[in-house]
Amino acid sequence: MADILNLQKVASQVRRDIVRMVTISKSGHPGGSLGITDVMTALYFNEMSHDPKTWTREGKGQDMFVLSAGHLAPVYYSVLARSGYFPVSEMSTLRKFGSRLQGHPCVTDHLPGVFMPSGSLGQGLSAAAGMALGKKLDGDPHRVYVLCGDGESEEGQIWEAGMWASHNGVDNLVAFTDLNGLQIDGPTETITGIEDLSDKWLSFGWDVIDADGNDFESILKAFEFAHTENGKPKMILFRTVMGKGVDFMEGNHKWHGKAPSEEECARAMAQLAETLGDF
Repeated sequence: MADILNLQKVASQVRRDIVRMVTISKSGHPGGSLGITDVMTALYFNEMSHDPKTWTREGKGQDMFVLSAGHLAPVYYSVLARSGYFPVSEMSTLRKFGSRLQGHPCVTDHLPGVFMPSGSLGQGLSAAAGMALGKKLDGDPHRVYVLCGDGESEEGQIWEAGMWASHNGVDNLVAFTDLNGLQIDGPTETITGIEDLSDKWLSFGWDVIDADGNDFESILKAFEFAHTENGKPKMILFRTVMGKGVDFMEGNHKWHGKAPSEEECARAMAQLAETLGDF
């Protein structure tokens, strides 16, 4: 329980970072970032074996993470900064000219913690699968984690990567899908209808688990499941609420890529400040 309370406290701070960053930049994607905050907090502050002091882009001797859904950069930058990869103050430069914190993660400015540029949807799973195989070939026991979106799962490259990973037995690959049921144009079920994702991934030879991505107990149990070494890559379907923690953003696809006004930011920050204080 103490561990979960600490994770809740960190997540509260991360959500405030997200709202503040996107408001300052007047551009960005707060909805999905807020929804997946609990998962990313658990990943960086409990699940992954990583150390910013010894980090290298090759990822040797540590777990690796790829943000395939690159538009969720605000939550990524927050957990990286709060983990010590770069100064917390740098978050205020999101999307500004010359900043290392671009709208989608990039590696050209040597931003620690980022293994590959992303944002062209569908490509991250392929890269992560290759990284996972590379670790196996090197005898590195660490894992590779990758976050995909449910809207992103409409991309054919996702399924090509899925077949390849299963065929090559990369059971050190842990993928998870942000299953909030929304994408930029509205509900996923009205656009392409990707369900049932569980049956799809099972048919592709993956181990699959369904979890509540806004409940830390459920999140931690899902990551435990992902530790199984049985020759199969792992897919965790994290069911989340877009805009989680801010009442006027929750479940509203318009906040996929809309920046809050100063007034909306103040309302959001007041709600989030009522949770668990500063981290």
